[in-house]
Amino acid sequence: MEKKMQHAEELVREFLVFRGFTNTLESYDAELRTDIGKGFEVDKILDLIFSLYVPKFHADSLLALLGFFKHYLSSSSDSPLLSTLSKLETSLLRFYVVHAVQCNRNDKVVDFFALYGAELLQSSQDWTHWFAIPYKKNPHLDPEFRVFFSKEWYQALHLSSRNFFSEVFNATRLPALLKVSSEMNATNLLKRDIVHLNLKLSQLQALLDEKEAQLRQFRSMEGGSTGSSSNLREETARVSKDSSELFPTGIPQVGQTEISQDSVAGGLGNIRSELIGSTSGNDSTTFLSNDRMRNGRADNATLKDNNGEVFGEEDFAEVKVEYQETFLGHTGPISRCCFSASGNNIASASLDGTVRIWTYDTSTPVSRNATIYCGTEILSLDWECKSDRLLLIGTSDGCIKAWNVDAKRVVCDLNTTEAFPSVLDIKCSPVEPIFVSAAASGGAGSNYIDNLGFASLTVWNMKTWKAMTVLPLGEDPPAITSLCFNHNGKILAASAVDGMIHMFDMSAGLQITGWPAHDSSISSILFGPDETSIFSLGSDGKIFEWSLQNQGQILWSRDSSRFCYPFNDSKYCRHEMALDANGRRLLVTSSSFRAPIYQVDDSW
Repeated sequence: MEKKMQHAEELVREFLVFRGFTNTLESYDAELRTDIGKGFEVDKILDLIFSLYVPKFHADSLLALLGFFKHYLSSSSDSPLLSTLSKLETSLLRFYVVHAVQCNRNDKVVDFFALYGAELLQSSQDWTHWFAIPYKKNPHLDPEFRVFFSKEWYQALHLSSRNFFSEVFNATRLPALLKVSSEMNATNLLKRDIVHLNLKLSQLQALLDEKEAQLRQFRSMEGGSTGSSSNLREETARVSKDSSELFPTGIPQVGQTEISQDSVAGGLGNIRSELIGSTSGNDSTTFLSNDRMRNGRADNATLKDNNGEVFGEEDFAEVKVEYQETFLGHTGPISRCCFSASGNNIASASLDGTVRIWTYDTSTPVSRNATIYCGTEILSLDWECKSDRLLLIGTSDGCIKAWNVDAKRVVCDLNTTEAFPSVLDIKCSPVEPIFVSAAASGGAGSNYIDNLGFASLTVWNMKTWKAMTVLPLGEDPPAITSLCFNHNGKILAASAVDGMIHMFDMSAGLQITGWPAHDSSISSILFGPDETSIFSLGSDGKIFEWSLQNQGQILWSRDSSRFCYPFNDSKYCRHEMALDANGRRLLVTSSSFRAPIYQVDDSW
């Protein structure tokens, strides 16, 4: 029942957010925190009365609690319960007076009547003789008061209180919660149906793609059979018809929501979320296939690298995509995308000047979903690790915004110096309330990398929202493109456009080592799973795993240049990489319609 109450409260909160009633939302949250009715839980209310308010002589709190229930029952027009509450209130207040006398605290009785005596006399004349009780020597022997000092009267009062509050619960809260429960169950059923229908659609789409591939293959064969092509066309048409019948007009699809996500930076505003199945065999390399290119449907049979060299599917084992969703919303290329620390939310940034926060799991509340308008190109994103409530946004005009996902507003606007207007990357410490920004002095020009200019690494305090220090990089250092903290935030790795990797001791604020890692600019950098190594991805597509125990030693390498030729859509989009939870597989973004997944060598 408690879970259903929380669900009902969440629905109210989502409605207030949807309507933009921010002041009402703040008041609502404040009242939930105090919650004088204790969620109408009978045992909690009885504990308040008989274990706190009366024993501690909190007469004002006792009257406030009873006043709350009076107001509640008056608004619900429940006359019988309201009459019962009036009688119960008289008994509880008399119990307060009796308890004070038993504890030899006649002063509390005098204070009680001084504050509330006039109100009690107006409500009932039965209180008149009670004003003399603090002045009687043995009131428990007085025939007029003896019954109120008995154990039987106290037990009867306690039982009457329990019965009353239980009746209030059943008469008011239960029907509402049953309705909420029914609606919640219906919503869950609809969500499951939508997921099931989208799964069916994916299966039909896969069958359609297979038939189309076979059709292309037959067309390319010399002396191909006209009859076979005709049969394939008929079967393809049948599959398309089945797909349209499965999703008639008006049935919503999960993949067409107004939320945004990106699993490969640099897309043209459309984002695909893919659940990846197991790979076939023990091949060292597999790939993700995205069969929709920017100019229509792409041919899945071949890929071409920079030099036009053709290589076929047999080079890789294709990953089975069991489920996928496509999210729309951005109107420009997507520059960054990242999960929140909890994994429940994803933020995607675009060169159209917007950031979108969305959820990919239908069971996750959408109360954090939002579109943030920044008015300029967004170059960097990162979630604050500990509270999972703040999203940091870096722009091309030197602005760093801190967005609170619960309050749905920007809580701080920071600015880098005018000499370093492009915030290329932001990383939050996993432990301390600090973050580091990598800003560059340039950014304009057709050859973007060569025009990034010089670098500035600034450490910011997230409590005061002020700059703490600038990390030393030497004189006129090349721009820093990517940042990464180790697990405890003591070490910061930074990669630069000149191919250098820099390592900083965050406690001392000093650079401790560095080495040339690439002949080209480095696009992305990240620590290995056990943090004895570090991975780097060059803009030329070369991937290296470097030993941190033997500086300069390469533990593992791959050449993904066939996938990583520069993006044509935007000067700001660059390639990224990510390790799975076990650190065994490395995913690299791609300029093609397929992204490679590498099996990392176990030798390290």
